[in-house]
Amino acid sequence: MIRTGIFGGSFNPIHNGHISLARQLKEKAGLDEVWLMVSPQNPLKQSADLLDDEARLAMARAALRNVKGIRVSDYEMHLPKPSYTWNTLQALSRDYPDREFVLMIGGDNWEHFDRWYRAEDIKANFEIVVYTRTPGDEGFIDISSTEIRRRIREGEPIGDLVPRAVERIILKNGYYA
Repeated sequence: MIRTGIFGGSFNPIHNGHISLARQLKEKAGLDEVWLMVSPQNPLKQSADLLDDEARLAMARAALRNVKGIRVSDYEMHLPKPSYTWNTLQALSRDYPDREFVLMIGGDNWEHFDRWYRAEDIKANFEIVVYTRTPGDEGFIDISSTEIRRRIREGEPIGDLVPRAVERIILKNGYYA
């Protein structure tokens, strides 16, 4: 079985912290691969700051083009909405029977995990790796997409927070300005 971590999020935009965290969790959890699962835009939670699915996918793919063991997935975007983690994990397990899927979630989400759709089923059927977002934890870079979007709006540099390819895409397309 190929141990595959599922690291979901909006990645709006993807940044160095996401990539660093995925690398660290891959190693610490003994994973063969990590799939960054770019979440589809929720039609009920429209946000002016959230780029469309294709733009976020393009940035994530550019950021991870040369990163071994971490790949970008649009799998969830092709599933019925709303996208519940239980449904995603069930569909992945069905479509990739040679893989063992490990859910990777932040400590903030873990605090409310009992409210997730079919939380007990997820716990009973899938390994879960919980990570914290505390600065300094295991060398995780404390970066937030919110901070990056703020910097762009205010004309501040972001080159130290995102991969060069992502910065180029953002500037070329005027994203978040």
